[in-house]
Amino acid sequence: MDFLKRVSRSGRGLRVLCWLAQAYLRLVYRTGRWTIEGEAVPRTIREGGGVFIVAFWHGRLAMLPIGWQRLAPLHMLISAHTDGRLIAGVVHYFGLDAVAGSSTEGGSAALRVLMRWLDAGDCIGITPDGPRGPAMRASRGIVMAARLSGAPILPATYSAARRRILGSWDRMVLPLPFSRGIFLWGDPILVPKQLDKDGIESYRAMIEEKLNALTGEADRRMGHDRLTPGMTSHSTPRERQRVGGRR
Repeated sequence: MDFLKRVSRSGRGLRVLCWLAQAYLRLVYRTGRWTIEGEAVPRTIREGGGVFIVAFWHGRLAMLPIGWQRLAPLHMLISAHTDGRLIAGVVHYFGLDAVAGSSTEGGSAALRVLMRWLDAGDCIGITPDGPRGPAMRASRGIVMAARLSGAPILPATYSAARRRILGSWDRMVLPLPFSRGIFLWGDPILVPKQLDKDGIESYRAMIEEKLNALTGEADRRMGHDRLTPGMTSHSTPRERQRVGGRR
């Protein structure tokens, strides 16, 4: 990971890495057997002229641009750090737009930009544990975005039978070629506009619980144990072997 960060500091190096990454993700998808479940929910919202906020963990970001299937214009909140610029360059190949910023503060300038996209009829994507974690722990920023916009939150995730858990803070799940894989959509979460501090915390915890449950179900369906939320340090080789799943 440190090597990738060093290479991506140059503009040319970043472009090369982005191209290689998107080519790999296309290879994974085209050589695998992927299914999508729950897609009727976002499609029904779009067919009715509605918008929504896609919520997915940072560690499940890699395949989401492909799973999106160009359902609608999507603007993703992505960190302005080096790894964020790499992710932004990759998702651009799949027709997605990146908005630099963080979901940790509901009143941030980046979230205000996303609100404008929702008003324009586009959808937005937020990783509630980004940009630095703890992994699989939601911040209140996504609650504020849903409260202010009135848009429902749709949890989304993926898993694969053959995969690697990277040694990054988010334990990025990287599927391998020639694998079975699954994309899952959860039920909409509607956040009331009138919420006090306790209410905001309640919905934050609800989003975290539902997204973890959906992610755990995707892993279970692919034969893996459920990952434990909250870790921020790099995984040890022994842990990566443990969470890699049962063969």
